[in-house]
Amino acid sequence: MNITDVKIRKTYQDNRLRALVSITIDDALAIHDIKIIQGPERIFVAMPSRKEENGTYRDIVHPISSLVRKNIEDIILSSYYNHLEENNSDN
Repeated sequence: MNITDVKIRKTYQDNRLRALVSITIDDALAIHDIKIIQGPERIFVAMPSRKEENGTYRDIVHPISSLVRKNIEDIILSSYYNHLEENNSDN
């Protein structure tokens, strides 16, 4: 599995949500509404989810193994930091 494209759709400054991201896997499958969130100890990637009737959230799409999760998170966060750098250099 290769992430062939990462699009930083929107960035935010004023809350814990830092960005909304879409990725493409193997030029064949797109996953939208991935969130980059500033947690209390680190920034992390949250997969798309929906709110259940009981108020809990359930992932719609998620990696099965921790190795795949780390790979996805590393690629998304790297793209996010590059995006921030490119946009800050424009100012």
